[in-house]
Amino acid sequence: QVQLVESGGGLVQAGGSLRLSCAASGGTINSYAMGWFRQAPGKEREFVAAINRNGGRTSFVDSVKGRFTISRDNAKNTVYLQMNNLKLEDTAIYYCARDRKVSAFVSISTPQTADEYNYWGQGTQVTVSG
Repeated sequence: QVQLVESGGGLVQAGGSLRLSCAASGGTINSYAMGWFRQAPGKEREFVAAINRNGGRTSFVDSVKGRFTISRDNAKNTVYLQMNNLKLEDTAIYYCARDRKVSAFVSISTPQTADEYNYWGQGTQVTVSG
């Protein structure tokens, strides 16, 4: 059973940066696309970013393009979300997730819907203050 643990959240002023980490244990992420989602109070969980299995392809929701980057270190079984120029509207609980399907070695898949993922972390709170 894969366990995903997010870390790196916290309180930051608008314009600041945070780096989230998602460490996997009990299983590998190496053959899977990985994603980050977020959920703000009173809102639906939304896609933020995804990365294909070898890290060569990424996808982002429009609202974070140019500010967030996603990366992975398969040797460390870890995925990262670097968040720069944070805005008030980035305040949310951030979750990482593993694709439910094994990706082919050359796959460029970066799933963007929650139902494409079947393992989720517990989330880490990101709060951006004005």
